[in-house]
Amino acid sequence: MDNSDLFICIDHVGLAVPDLDEAIKFHSEVFGWRELHREVNEEQGVAEAMIGTGEQGVENAKIQLLAPLNENSTIAKFLAKNGPGMQQLAYRVADLDHVSEVLRERGMRLLFPEARRGTAGSRINFVHPKDARGVLLELVELPKEPAEH
Repeated sequence: MDNSDLFICIDHVGLAVPDLDEAIKFHSEVFGWRELHREVNEEQGVAEAMIGTGEQGVENAKIQLLAPLNENSTIAKFLAKNGPGMQQLAYRVADLDHVSEVLRERGMRLLFPEARRGTAGSRINFVHPKDARGVLLELVELPKEPAEH
């Protein structure tokens, strides 16, 4: 892979919300988004849903709604400090290990030493917001086999 082409596209924008069901209802009724996938990630302390519109496939950008499972989760802390709103921007990558290595060589700090499991079996890591000019950047490598919705 050419180092100039580290990213494929924007995968999703993550929104912190206090109540997942209420947020899904709001985005469905007001904006016409549809729930595409929902799961609980105990390790990250979140209940999450991916929503989309139109002819939505894995290649399309989505919105990820993130609600805390408990007051100690990262999302709970974000909500307490900032209130509901944009929490992260996620870039899709073909090879997370390669991109992580290149970004570290370029002086970026990643939050985890190794990739972690993300939504629907994806592999993820995050670029520290202090290194990414104030934005929490998630790096997402889609699973080789699409997960069941």
